[in-house]
Amino acid sequence: MPPDAWDRDSLVALLDFHVAAGIDLALDETPHDRFAEAATPAVALPRPVQVPAAAALSRPAPPSFPAAAAGPPEQVAADARALAATAEDLAALRALVEAFDGCALKRTARQLVFADGNPQADVMLVGEAPGADEDRDGRPFVGRSGQLLDRMLDAIGLDRSAVYLANTVPWRPPGNRTPTPGEVAICLPFVRRQIALVRPRILITLGAAATATLLDRKDGITKTRGRWLAYAGEDGGSVPAMPMLHPAYLLRQPADKRLAWRDLLALRRTLDGRDGPELASPSPT
Repeated sequence: MPPDAWDRDSLVALLDFHVAAGIDLALDETPHDRFAEAATPAVALPRPVQVPAAAALSRPAPPSFPAAAAGPPEQVAADARALAATAEDLAALRALVEAFDGCALKRTARQLVFADGNPQADVMLVGEAPGADEDRDGRPFVGRSGQLLDRMLDAIGLDRSAVYLANTVPWRPPGNRTPTPGEVAICLPFVRRQIALVRPRILITLGAAATATLLDRKDGITKTRGRWLAYAGEDGGSVPAMPMLHPAYLLRQPADKRLAWRDLLALRRTLDGRDGPELASPSPT
């Protein structure tokens, strides 16, 4: 079908396909028909003019995009730790993260995705990173996986007014790729400070990445899910933490929703005081 014969629904469906595939950034104001350009005979380019060395040295340098990180990742992560420690409340922490230029993900994301829900909640849930829907909305867990998470919470009598939601990385990686270890290390001080300021009674890590980052567990989410572990806080104390399967995983593997249901029931029993969290042994080194 030629492009001029497409109706509005077909165009919207095409755009949705590209967004789902991670192609959600326009690089030019107008589209280009690269096939037509390839069929056009090449035009001979004029011979470059030889510029004297003195003139070349005096020519102003072309503009360059500023580097996101001012130093190696280890130094930037140390700077982030020092910066995060100065935040006295969540509003101050959000402002610091908004102004922080040490993570390259900020350059490609539309906006910061800081948190959602109730900062005074007993339960804090932390995922890995925002997706395309979250990047557009500015809140975590608003896409398909977020809608499933809402239904999961509702099944045990919770909603966003009773929990606090965040991610280990607050900017969307391009194309929804996995954040690099360096990006995670740079952003980790901010989410750790976020947990310290919220002071949740229970911490839920959603998925393998958040579990490995916050609980230092490398043995896989299917082995750690549903177990009570200890999150080591900034003040030397600990918070009972349970890894759970990420809603995005459950959308791909719906048969494992039965496992998520068991974990949700365990969370509900703990909140009701019927079961105390029995913490598992620390991760082997």
